[in-house]
Amino acid sequence: MYRRDDPTDPFKHALTQATRSLAENPEVEVSFSTDPPTIQGTEIRLPLPSRDLDSEEVARIRGQADAFALRLSHHDEETNKRYQPVGSNARAIFSALEQARIESIGANTMKGVRKNLGAMLEHRYAQKGLAHIEDRQEAPVEDIVALLARERLTGLKPPPSARRLVKKIRPLIEEKANETLDSLSEHIYDQTQYARVARKLIADLDFADELGDDPDQMSRDSNDNQESDSNSDPEEMASDAHQPEGASAEQVEAPEGDDSGDDDESVEVKSDDAASTSDTDELTDGNKPWRPENYRGEDSDRPAYRVYSQAEDETVNAEELCDAEELIRLRRYLEQQLRPLQSAVGRLANRLQRKLMAQQNRWWEFDQEEGLLDSARLTRVVTDPLYPLSFKVEKDTDFRDTIVTLLLDNSGSMRGRPITVASMCADILARTLERCSVKVEILGFTTKAWKGGASREKWLADGKPANPGRLNDLRHIIYKKADAPWRRTRKNLGLMMREGLLKENIDGEALLWAHRRLLGRPEERRVLMVISDGAPVDDSTLSVNSGNYLERHLREVIDYIETSSPVELIAIGIGHDVTRYYKRAVTIVDAEQLGGAMTEQLASLFERGNPATRRRIRQNVTATDSLRDRDAKFLRLK
Repeated sequence: MYRRDDPTDPFKHALTQATRSLAENPEVEVSFSTDPPTIQGTEIRLPLPSRDLDSEEVARIRGQADAFALRLSHHDEETNKRYQPVGSNARAIFSALEQARIESIGANTMKGVRKNLGAMLEHRYAQKGLAHIEDRQEAPVEDIVALLARERLTGLKPPPSARRLVKKIRPLIEEKANETLDSLSEHIYDQTQYARVARKLIADLDFADELGDDPDQMSRDSNDNQESDSNSDPEEMASDAHQPEGASAEQVEAPEGDDSGDDDESVEVKSDDAASTSDTDELTDGNKPWRPENYRGEDSDRPAYRVYSQAEDETVNAEELCDAEELIRLRRYLEQQLRPLQSAVGRLANRLQRKLMAQQNRWWEFDQEEGLLDSARLTRVVTDPLYPLSFKVEKDTDFRDTIVTLLLDNSGSMRGRPITVASMCADILARTLERCSVKVEILGFTTKAWKGGASREKWLADGKPANPGRLNDLRHIIYKKADAPWRRTRKNLGLMMREGLLKENIDGEALLWAHRRLLGRPEERRVLMVISDGAPVDDSTLSVNSGNYLERHLREVIDYIETSSPVELIAIGIGHDVTRYYKRAVTIVDAEQLGGAMTEQLASLFERGNPATRRRIRQNVTATDSLRDRDAKFLRLK
């Protein structure tokens, strides 16, 4: 019934049955993937559990499954669409309130579901970094409102990771909408009445202009029109049938010489048409994530990637971010986390080394005057004592003239198990490749602040000019330089365990930074390996640019490196599929998967070198300089 090689199979089977039961639908299909969890119809995709499941991970995955199942059993999509606001801010709050209602029904009914949902929410808000937000204006309003609604509906306090921010924002929201929040609990089982109260709550929060037309009023008007049509005289209906399409009755009946009335009516009709068009455009945008009011949407002219200010960007050695004693303590903490897998690490390192060493095509030069004695030719000395001794010399191979740069995502979404797995990847790869005489450089990238730093302050002081580009201060970290031996820098990886280091990630510029460092190396073969958990995220930048601004830049940089650079690019996705960005990528969820994934990928990487690219670089000695010039085209300063 279960696969012997997958210890998580019983958990998956039990969770699937529980999800179908809670959803009250035996047709629900449940799958597990490293991609983000989603629900589409009756198809549910949940996070792929790791092989060494702990209680926290079990509760988190069960919470996600419970949330989807409750949505299937207590949510009507037609009602939701009917009352959904048209503006992006209002729509985000409305959706969050509806999800709070759905989850509260399950939390009030079953204690186990309540515990699972709590674990899921704690993980979600910890990844969002709510605990690190200081500025009230940067707080995600929809999340705070949903947590306050959940408190009214269930009596449960906000999760620990969001508690401080909710406490800070609570007075502002309750001052405007306290009574409306209290009335939500009266309609928890009636989605229609709840939606009406939710719209009133949105209006109380000063987003009334984003609600759009009142759906109840529109229904009443439609019924009145139908009654009017049914009671109207047949001759009048026949007369109406001859009116020009799109014209009102007043326009048709107005005398041709009456200019004043006709003009006024014409202006009103045009205004209504424009408003209707705007509402339609907003409604078709229902799947886009919430952005602040100055969100510009997709840029039709696709402006080039810009950087507002580089004054506060920094490239720093890991040793400079904390003292030596703390680095040692953090390294010990990391080793404690990896201790259960220590034997697997050793086996993997040996296996990887044998695999890579096997790729070296060793060959010898014989009949040399010095070197190693060639024992195979000693017979000639025996048969002919006057024949000189023969020596052999091992010839160096191209494999040795190689450098690998490991670029690690140090974003807040990597906090916890993902960053531990990433640091373990770097540890194993650096030690193993160094044994194979391959130089390794380890780099990390994050930002100096949450939701903008000095760059955003400068932008605000300059009067918020349009299209500012990147609005955060980069922090690029050097954990190990290529020429530094591993034994002297091994403690630096412990820095990733430090609280407060992991913030936001701007991947495109990080790849350019690592790429430029590789171009400056003398080695003939250069490999860039990215270890990340998905797409770039920086709320400060995305709030004033298009929603795919950072992702588009990342794709352009990847395409440039993969098609025009001698640097070979490969990626390891931690818990998320990154093949949508990188042509050569592999996804792993936990440390136990490192063996097959990294061994095979690295072996294939060294097998599949690009001879054409390497010949082109040898023939063109100025190629590196020209590539550096091309790098600059991806960044434009203000």
